[in-house]
Amino acid sequence: MKFEDWWREIRLFLKSNRIMETNNRITLILAHLRGGVVGIYAQRKLNELDKETGTQDWKDFVREIKTTFSNKTKAANTEWKIEIFKQEKKNTADFIIEFNALAMKADTDELHAIFLLKKNVQQDIIKMILGYPPIAIPESLKK
Repeated sequence: MKFEDWWREIRLFLKSNRIMETNNRITLILAHLRGGVVGIYAQRKLNELDKETGTQDWKDFVREIKTTFSNKTKAANTEWKIEIFKQEKKNTADFIIEFNALAMKADTDELHAIFLLKKNVQQDIIKMILGYPPIAIPESLKK
């Protein structure tokens, strides 16, 4: 589910259930964040809330949630992942599948994807490909 859709549902739930007090709103939202990165974030925020005696600022919380989990943030993280994604000891076919998935998620153009592929795949494989006759050297990611 996209962040924007999730956020719309949460706001409707808060409004329809007349949950108006800021700490109750924040606690309810954090209680719905489970597993993975969101679960870690929620646990950290819940621990912070336990230590504080005052009321949280709703606008600050909303800004933090939107900044942390918006689709723009996810796209930026994916762009960073593809930049540093290296083959290392991965099987070449598995590496290419993961690389293509990251390239699509990051919306990387083909020229940059080829550059990253040449840079991050095992160098002996690149040398082998460049040793092919010129007519057999791939010119795109699809070949």
